[in-house]
Amino acid sequence: GDIVQAGQTLARLDDRDLKLEKLKWETERQKLVHKQREAFAKHDRPNILATSAQIGQAEAQLKLTLEKLHRTEIASPIDGVIVTGDLSQMLGAPVTQGKVLFEIAPLNSYRLLLQVDERDIGHVRVGQTGTLLLTGAPARGLQLTVTKLTSAAAARPARTLIRGQPSLAQSGPPLRPGMEGLAKIDAGRRSLLWIWTRPLIERLRMLVWTWTP
Repeated sequence: GDIVQAGQTLARLDDRDLKLEKLKWETERQKLVHKQREAFAKHDRPNILATSAQIGQAEAQLKLTLEKLHRTEIASPIDGVIVTGDLSQMLGAPVTQGKVLFEIAPLNSYRLLLQVDERDIGHVRVGQTGTLLLTGAPARGLQLTVTKLTSAAAARPARTLIRGQPSLAQSGPPLRPGMEGLAKIDAGRRSLLWIWTRPLIERLRMLVWTWTP
């Protein structure tokens, strides 16, 4: 839930082992450079070539260690809000490579998911406008425009919900990931008789089709 700025430090990993490894490769490189100088003084060409290769290897290992040290400080790549990453219970615990420590959501762009009953999805079109009323901020509605309809469906008890992706058309109350509410989409005008009788008519049509050979 914390709001962070781009470049802000979120956590630091224990780097004592990496600092020791850095010191090891710096010492190894210095030894090889000294050995190479002695080979130059003796005009020992085979040793010169061998130490040059070893110095290159030590410098590569040192560069890799420095890169790992740089990564021990975890900074936010964007301005946003931390969605997940409460690591207070993990202090001192080992961290494996590839483990997700933080998830950050941007504050200047949002994607809303509308759950539409499958009986009504046929009346929803891209470009239609509507209003979103958030449960956490019911005093002001947000204008939205449907920009995409997906074919993905989520199974829910007694019905299937199909998702739409609207985009906000104006700024409003502060939004946070996971907020929920109710949305209304302007799907055109219909008579009250059509609105009241449509569910019954559609159910009768399904029933007739089911029993028709």
